Parts: sequence; C-alpha cells; structure tokens
Amino acid sequence: MKQIYSDIAHRAKEYENQIARFLMDLISTPSFSGKEQAVIEVIKREMLNSGFDEVRIDGLGSIIGRLGNGPRTIAFDAHIDTVYAGDLSQWESDPFQPKIADGKVYGRGSVDQKGGMAALVYAGKIINELGLNNQYTLLFTGTVMEEDCDGLCWQYLIREENIRPELVVITEPTNMNIYRGQRGRMEMEISVSGLSAHGSAPERGENAVYKASRIALEIEQLNGRLKGDPFLGKGSVAVTQITSASPSLCAVPDGATLHLDRRLTAGETKESALAEIREAARKAACPDAEVTVPVYNESSYTGLKYPAEHYYPTWVIDEQSHYLLEAITAYENVLQKKPVVGKWTFSTNGVAIAGMFGIPCIGLGPGDETYAHAPNEACPVEQLSAAAAFYAAFAAKLNSDD
Repeated sequence: MKQIYSDIAHRAKEYENQIARFLMDLISTPSFSGKEQAVIEVIKREMLNSGFDEVRIDGLGSIIGRLGNGPRTIAFDAHIDTVYAGDLSQWESDPFQPKIADGKVYGRGSVDQKGGMAALVYAGKIINELGLNNQYTLLFTGTVMEEDCDGLCWQYLIREENIRPELVVITEPTNMNIYRGQRGRMEMEISVSGLSAHGSAPERGENAVYKASRIALEIEQLNGRLKGDPFLGKGSVAVTQITSASPSLCAVPDGATLHLDRRLTAGETKESALAEIREAARKAACPDAEVTVPVYNESSYTGLKYPAEHYYPTWVIDEQSHYLLEAITAYENVLQKKPVVGKWTFSTNGVAIAGMFGIPCIGLGPGDETYAHAPNEACPVEQLSAAAAFYAAFAAKLNSDD
C-alpha cells in the first residue's frame, strides 16, 4: 500500500492545475438552486473525459457518475448549486469570472462547494487510471437544490432511484479536516390572529403584532435554556423574520407570523422542538398560536417538484467507526500528516443520508467553511489536489481490506 499511496499523491499533484481549471469552469457557469442545468453539462463532459463507466442524470436533475460494478456501494457527494453573489460592491472581482491569485481560486462556489466537485471528479480519474477499485460500485454525485433544501436531492436518490450506499463521503468544505457530524436544523412558523380596529382607537382591537412579540421574547429566553452536547455543541433558536397583515397602515394588525431558525443538537427532534415553541406561546398567553413546519415545494430545473418539510435531522458517526478509522489511515498515508477530526457548523446533505436514513457519512472537503456564502470566496489550489488524493486513497484503502 505504501507505493499505492505515493502513486496517488504524485498523480493528484500532477492534476492540480487541471482540477483548478475545472473548478474555474464550474464557477463561470452560475448554478443557483433550481437553475443547475448548465453546470450539470459541464460536469457530465468532465466525467466522460475522465473515463467514468457511466454518467447519468436523475429525475430531479442531479448527476451520477459511476466507476465499477461491485456488490457494495460507496458514494462521494458534492452539491453543485450555490447561493447568489449578494452585494457585488463587496467583491474585489467578478464572482463569476474566476481567477487564481495568491495560490487560491476565487469565485462564487469555489468553497461551497464546487471545489469538492472538482476534486471528486479527478479522484475518480485517478482511481480509474491506477486501477484502485475492484470491489465496489463507486458513485460520484453532483447534487442539486441543497442550498434551498438540504438533503432533498438524497431523499430523491434513496427513495426514487433506490440508491442506498453503505457509506457517503461528503465533500463540503472542512479545510482538509475530517468531519463526522453536524447539528440538525429546522424551520418553524408561528401564526397568531388578532382583531382589526382603526389605528386611532387601538383599544377596540387585538394587536397580532403585540401577541407575536410576546412569543418572540419567550423564544429569546428559551434559547438560553436549550441543552448542549460535548461534541456538537448547544442547540439554538432564533426569530429570523416577523410579518404582519392588516387592512391598512392605519389599522391594528389582525395577523402576524414569526419565522424561526432552530438548530438541533444531539437528542433534539422535530417533536421536542415543536413542543418547546408551543409551550413558549402558552407562556406568552397565546395558547391559540399555530406552530407549523414549512414545506419546500419548488421546481427543479427538470420541472419536477418533490415536496419536503424544512426539517433536517442531526447526525453523528461514532468516533470508533470502522469507516472513520479507515479514513484517518488513508489520510495519514497519502497526505503524510494526522487529520483533525471535527464537525460542521452548518448543515449538509448528511441530514437526509445519515439523519433520515441512517447511512453513515464522513466529510472532507477543500476550502474553509468561513468563506461559504461570503464575498471574495476562495479555495486554495493545493487543497484541491490534496482532497482528490484523499478520496482516491480512501477508496484504495477500503478495497485493500476486502
């Protein structure tokens, strides 16, 4: 194996400029959630040129490249949609005209998370060229709509495409550390009703904004009481939006809605989180408040709608997991250093893969997650080749154990 690891590292370094070029092609092809068709074609071309055995697109629009046809399946996943660029005045250069400077590829999606996509395609190329896989079906997925609805793409892959790997490697940015979990999250809405009255005589009505405000203050207090976990950290809840309705701006509002962002640590569930919010409404003297979980129901670029609740369960892989220990061994041998094992602050497709379906996940990706969704997003070029080397080495290590 020592020679194999050396060959992988050498080949990945040889491909470093090509990986960076491919990443620039991806960045220069905008792919916002539900609008990924053009970048899917860029990925398809690169996969075919890299010697993949099969490349296909599922009904929701995700691309699936396959190497091998073994009885066991492992997947490497990158979502290929991005958020918008935001205020362009905060960018030092055009976010969709990528450039390389200071050893980094700059542009929207370079970190979150087209860098992972570029690295995993070239990992597949290395695996194919060096003959590193003879036991597995290896799938390389470029998945859609993650930014709008984490894990929706994998709900579709598992339920509708009957793809159920024994392990998924998530290539979201980890700054080249190995991650083994994340807090879950969910969105909630609290709707309250009031009684409209003329603004000149508010005592005749019941102000729905005041009712919602009392609930918001209870939620502020609830956030301080939420429990923590030694690895994942504390759960949290925040009011992120308030809207109201009234006959006019000279009338008492007869309706108001709070939108909540809830981060779920170990042991917290949708049911427990909903119960806490209903109790907060009761304490605010609003027992009739309606608490719901919104449903995502937007069309993919294929025209398909695949509704899903905005509930994204917590997941963690055990620190003694066979897969994690094998990943650490592969990392140490191909990159010649020990990895830091940690967790994501944000959410990933693992909420569906591991959180809903119990399929183990580990994560490693190029780029620092602090640049995700930020202006002047940039991914170190050397991390692109290092990530490709790790993915290939991990596949080789798993094959060597069989």
